[in-house]
Amino acid sequence: MSQPNAVRMQSRESASWRALCSRRDLVAHSGVVAWLDGEQVALFHLPDNEAGEQIFAIANKDPKSGANVIGRGIVGQLKGDLVIASPLYKQHFRLQDGACLEYPEQRLQVWPVRLNGDAVEIATG
Repeated sequence: MSQPNAVRMQSRESASWRALCSRRDLVAHSGVVAWLDGEQVALFHLPDNEAGEQIFAIANKDPKSGANVIGRGIVGQLKGDLVIASPLYKQHFRLQDGACLEYPEQRLQVWPVRLNGDAVEIATG
């Protein structure tokens, strides 16, 4: 079972975890998109990463184009950080905190996410 990703402002104890999808819905080293309260969330599953199995949840909407395409981006490493490259303008967002490496004014929301048995759970609230 993986630990929740990213540096978070809220503690795990105060988070409200809820099932978002199943582990079977994930695609290794790629993105899938799920709905969370009317918003699209891109999930990235890295089952054999150096840090162990990891999963990341990040907003699917590209702030530069306004298109919901982040889940179709390419996962990679840049300057030592795990990133997702937007498929339209190729800017890179850190999976851990959503910060854009090329445009510091751009940032994607991230959520704590974990694998709990067969369920992919996301923290809200």
